[in-house]
Parts: sequence; C-alpha cells; structure tokens
Amino acid sequence: MGSVFRFKQFAVEQSGAKMKIGTDGVLLGAWADCSGAARILDIGTGTGVIALMMAQRSEADYIVGIDIDPSATLCAESNFGASPWASRLKALNSSAQEFEEQNFDLILSNPPYFTDSLLCPDVRRSMARHTTELTFDQLDSAVCRALSIPDGRFALILPTEQMDKYLSLTSLKLRRRCDVSTKPNTPPKRTMAELALQAGEVEYSTLTIDTQVHGIYTDQYRELTKDFYLKF
Repeated sequence: MGSVFRFKQFAVEQSGAKMKIGTDGVLLGAWADCSGAARILDIGTGTGVIALMMAQRSEADYIVGIDIDPSATLCAESNFGASPWASRLKALNSSAQEFEEQNFDLILSNPPYFTDSLLCPDVRRSMARHTTELTFDQLDSAVCRALSIPDGRFALILPTEQMDKYLSLTSLKLRRRCDVSTKPNTPPKRTMAELALQAGEVEYSTLTIDTQVHGIYTDQYRELTKDFYLKF
C-alpha cells in the first residue's frame, strides 16, 4: 500500500506526517458544521485532511492549518497545493499557543489526548499523540483567543472520557455532541463536540460505525462520509 490516501475529490500524501489518515479526523471533517464560515482554523493539521475536507464542504475563502511539527506542516502544504482549492488553503508551522491570528468563524482540532501513558520513543509521534506539547488548558486558551465574537464555534473529537475532561474545564458552551460507537450496543469510544462562545440549545446525537457484520458499515456512517471515501 502506498503513502497516498485517495478521497473522491482530493488525495493526501502521508509520508511526511507521523500521524496518518484515521477515522477520527475524517469523522470530524464530515460532521463539523461549516455553514457560513469564512475563516477556518485547523489546529494540529498533520496531513491537512480536515482542512481539505473543509475546503470541499464550505465556501470559506481562508482556511489555515497549523502544526508544531515542521515536517507535518510541509506535508500539509504539499497536499494543499495539489488540491483543487490551493488558493484558499494555507499551512503554517506554529504551535496553538504561539499562533496570533484571530477572528476565525470555525476552529477544528483532532488534538493529542494521551495524558498519563508512556511517551512514544519517536518524539514527533509523541507530539501528535500526547498532551505534553498542548494541554487541554492550553488548547482551550488558544481557541478562545482565536475565535471570532460572537458567532465563533469550535469542533473537536476526543475519546469519550477525555472529552468529558475537556468539557469540564472549558469556558465555551456546548452546542452539539455526538457519541460514536464502533459497533451496535457498545459504549461510545469517541465523542465529537461543537462548542461556542454563547450558550444555546444543545443537540445530542449518536453514531455507530460498523454493523454486526464484519466489513459492513452502517447506513448512518456511510451517509456521513459518502462525499469523501471512495468505498462509498
């Protein structure tokens, strides 16, 4: 299998990024509400897949992906340049803590979440997976600083237990929550959340990825991701 992951409207070269294409990023990119967003920020962009999905789904004229890893930033920059939306996409080598641009309508992140486990010997992979370089408090501060007022929103995906931790510390207000289970009748393993600066009615939903039959996905998951995966 090569290093290129092909979607219906774009391809992602992954050789320059330690964290490859995974279900989490694609779920978030397909689920996040990007309607009306003119400026979008992807924190920890990696290969750039979430930013590319936003370019496909939205009318935003400025989409920037930032990453603390220079190699990942170069990978995203290459993928942006090869896409149909190169003029709307920008990759920057920056940590969330040091990023100074503001007034984003929508911020997204598939952030690091391992807090207590042993660090991977690979430093770059550890940065992508562990909160040593970006704690939840630091992420929250960066997001609140960069969001536009009053309509800005933040969408992220985390393991369910870690999401509950993040929601307990943020000053942002929950607006949407989707708990994701791998198979029917099993506890959720991932949670997607959309938060905003202002409180409002909260929408709760669930998503199951697989049916009980190996290799057969639910209609719900197929519908969510059908504009991206070649297999759908």
